[in-house]
Formats: sequence, structure tokens, C-alpha cells
Amino acid sequence: MRFTNLFGRTLREDQKDADAVSHNLLVRAGYVRQLAAGIFSYLHFGQRSLRKIEQILREEMDRIGGDEICMPVVHPAEIWQQTGRWQNIDESMVRFRDRSERDMVLAMTHEEVVAELASREIDSYKQLPKLVYHIQTKFRDEARARGGLIRVREFTMKDSYSLDTDVEGLQKQYQAHYDAYFRIFQRAGLPVIAILSDTGMMGGKVAHEFMYVSPVGEDTIFICEESGYMANKEVAAIRKIYEGKAPLALEKVLTPQKKTIADLADFLQIKASDTAKVVFYTGQVEGEEKLIMALVRGDMEANPVKIQKLGKISNMEPATEAAITAAGAVPGYASPMGIDRSKTLVIADELVARTNNLVAGANELDHHYLNTCHGRDYEADIIGDIVTAFDGAPCPISAEDSGNILRSVRGIEIGNIFQLGTKYTEALGAFYMDENGRQQPIVMGSYGIGVGRLLACLCEEYHDDRGLMLPLSVAPYQVHLVGLLDNEDTMVAAEKLYEELQASGIEVIFDDRPKKMASPGVKFSDADLIGIPIRITVSKRALQENCVEFKLRQEEDRSLVAIDGIVAKVKTIVKEVIL
Repeated sequence: MRFTNLFGRTLREDQKDADAVSHNLLVRAGYVRQLAAGIFSYLHFGQRSLRKIEQILREEMDRIGGDEICMPVVHPAEIWQQTGRWQNIDESMVRFRDRSERDMVLAMTHEEVVAELASREIDSYKQLPKLVYHIQTKFRDEARARGGLIRVREFTMKDSYSLDTDVEGLQKQYQAHYDAYFRIFQRAGLPVIAILSDTGMMGGKVAHEFMYVSPVGEDTIFICEESGYMANKEVAAIRKIYEGKAPLALEKVLTPQKKTIADLADFLQIKASDTAKVVFYTGQVEGEEKLIMALVRGDMEANPVKIQKLGKISNMEPATEAAITAAGAVPGYASPMGIDRSKTLVIADELVARTNNLVAGANELDHHYLNTCHGRDYEADIIGDIVTAFDGAPCPISAEDSGNILRSVRGIEIGNIFQLGTKYTEALGAFYMDENGRQQPIVMGSYGIGVGRLLACLCEEYHDDRGLMLPLSVAPYQVHLVGLLDNEDTMVAAEKLYEELQASGIEVIFDDRPKKMASPGVKFSDADLIGIPIRITVSKRALQENCVEFKLRQEEDRSLVAIDGIVAKVKTIVKEVIL
């Protein structure tokens, strides 16, 4: 490819609206252009890097038995209604009507389509297992697109779907994807970790996220370096220490204007851990609208993801004061005692349920109870882990006396894998006949990687103050050939070398701009900004010694290499690096 044929250009100034290094550099280097919030055009360099990533994805999916197909971006609403996600997903899913007034959906993901296809294509256990995948456009109307390609609305994703007769088969394909994902990221050159995660809108029982640890990440990850425990904020657990205390008599006390845990603890001269904190939500529980009362110890924070999952709650959101008072609770002074339990689902953290003598609200203005005890003064409907992990919390899988603690880091999710089970296949009638002639639901798994987000993370990982430094496996080209075309000899030599590199199968971008279009300084600045791994410069000075100038992007040193040996040198480097 010649520079003079490129559509687009590099930019000298930093982008004021860029809130991530990758966003700034991808725009300045001419990889992408923003059309609207979270919607990008990919120019020549960006498109070539995406295709490199997609090729790695294809090779690794094919390696584990994947069958590449292509599914539509527009779906009829019926299949999403049948699985319940039409009702449960918020405005991030774009719904519209076609000219015949039929409800339609822009694809966020393709579980429904795969299950619908399986219902027509598979009818016997002899056809299973199967693995299908595609690399296709998705659209999610993110409330806050940010970070350039890190969080967009329109994006390309590799999503694959396993189909099995049983959970054992699902687990086998899940493990195959787990291993394949690490190979993919290794080939791309990105360091990642795999962490336990919430299944979210996908459903199922088991999920992992593949995270690139970065300060620009939106996700919080908890890690114990000693034990190896890793989980995201939504599911991370902590080891809870229970204090055995004999229950004392319940006592109501005056606590004027002490609505917060901090104020209450200060007024009573107690620790926050001696109190029970109430957090309210509303949501659908078995089809009925309920007030959700979550109880955690006063020094802990409630985790809404855990609460929603434990209570099997849909459409959960923070409760209004009207909803709270309608159940007989008093905001700021609430507890499960004396409220209308027919309107309320009470979920207690296991630490609250096993700790006696906690201070809790009396459901009376300016009053609290001392010495409340679960099991004596009230009974929760559900008990479980509903607290959020925090920096310095005891590791949940370490011995009690180990001293191992959790620390939090920021990360960017670049891949996820889910054991879905039969949620989608049962809803869409995807069944198979087993060996005994009985009809069984197909067992599904779902596995995704965002292509553009992976490119953005690579840019976050590989850059310096001059520009990008992408690995050979994903860089738009392997060689950046710079011609300092100040006389006929250099023009002839540069053209000849360009042809020789191409004939040898080397991917090369040739900066053939004449001096009046770009000075040597501009050409070198562009080369650093674009970040092609190998730079070869043809200049009058080097040609006087029958050489060209050779430089690797990540190194400062330049060297002279004989012009008749440069192609062989490049081929050796490429062969050693590309897996």
C-alpha cells in the first residue's frame, strides 16, 4: 500500500474529547474516526488491524471445532419475548417497528437466534455436540459511551455458541473456550486474567470474564496475590468473621435525627459493625411487585447484583420513599420488625443473621432498637452473601489465620464465557431425542470477544509518547518503508525494495510522498505515530554504502543493513514473531 493512495491522514494535535490514550492515538494515527457517540468508522489502518485480530479468532475457533456461520443484525421481537429478555433488558436494547408494525430488535447478542436455529436443525443426540460462531455487528445503546473503542454502541464481536446433550458436554466446551481465549490473547500480545463473574442478562450458573488490568478500566476486580483468588466486584466474596455473643434483651432507645450509620454509631458510642444497615429496592418477585429490604452489617456495603440474583428478582431498582412507607417502614429508622411482610421480601446477609445484639431501626421516627437478634426478633425470607468486597477484606479461600487480603484493581472486560444451560433452548423449543427416545432440551454455552475493544486494549498496552507500538501479529503492516525521495536514485531503490518486499509476502506500507508533501521529519513522526513494528528508510546517505536504515519501533537504535540482505532479515524477524 502506498501512502499517496491512503484515504485519511494523521493528526498532530491531541484530541480534546479523548478520555483514554488508545482513543487519542487511534484517532491521531488515522485508524478511526468518530461519527457519533460510541459510533466509529474504521479507516485503512484500523480495518487491517481488526482483520488481523479476526483471523486469530477464526483460527482458534476452528481449532476447537467451530463452524463459522453468519446471523442477522435485525431480529424479530418474538424470539426475545419468548426468552423474557424483551421485558428484562433496559433501553440499551434498541427496539423498533418495521413498516408492517412488527416489533423488531437490533442484535445485542445472538443466543435467541442460535436457539431458534437449533430448534430447526437439530433433532437427535447423534447431531451433538456442535459449536457455531460468527464475527458480526452488534448494537447496544450504552448510556455513556467512553474511551473511544473501549465502550461503544456499535461494535464487532466474535460470539460462539456450544450445543450439547448434557452439562458434562457443556463443561468440556467451556474449558475448550477458556483455553482458546488465553491462546487468542497471547497471540495478540495482550496480558489478561480470567476472573469469576456474574452471569448478568445472559443467565446461567457459571461465567468468567477475561480482563485486561488497566487504570482506565470501568470494572473493579478483587485479587488475592497469595491465594490466587480473583473475582469481579459483582460476585467477589470475603471471609466473614463471626463473633459469638449471648443475646441481650431488646430495648428501644431515642436516637433523634440519627438516620445514618455514622451518626448513629457516634451517638451511641459504638462501632459501625455493631449495627444493621437497611437498603431498599423494588422489583418483581415471582411476578409480584415487592419492596426488597436488604440487611447488611453497618460497616459493609450492600451488593445489588448479589441481592438480585439471590432473591431471583427482576426489574430491580432503588425504592422510592412512597414504596418504603407503604410497607410500614420508616426511612432512616427501618428494620424488618413491625412492617407489612406481605409486601416485603427481606434478604439478610449471613453476617447479620449470625450476629447477635445489633442496633437496628425501630420503624419509628427518631428511634432504634438495641440488641436485635435474627431468629428471635425477626426472620429473613432469604439469608446469603449480599455484601460488596472491599480493599483489605480477608480472602474468602485462605485460612483464617493466613492474613491474606483482597486488593482491588481496575480492569477492562475483553472477553466472557457463560454456561447458559437450557434457558434459551427450552424457551425456543430446541430439543433433541436422546438414546431412549425421550425429548431433552439442548444445553447451551455462550462465548464472546469484542474485536474493537481488544484493539483498544492493545493500544493501551503498547504505546509511548510518540505513538502506537502494536505487535506484529495485529499491526496493520509488518514494515513501514520510508522513502526519502530527494533524487532519482533513492526513488528507484525505494520502488525496487517495495516490490521485493511485496513479492516476498511481506506486508508493507510505503511512504512514497514526495518531499513537497512531507518532509523527512514528518515521515518519521508519522511512522512513530502509526506504530508499524519494523521501519526501513531508503536515503541518499545510506545508499552510498549500499545499505538501508533499519529500526524496530520499540527500540531507539537504528542500524545500517545491506540492501541486498534486508528482505531476508525482515522475513526472519516476521517468522520468529508471528505464531
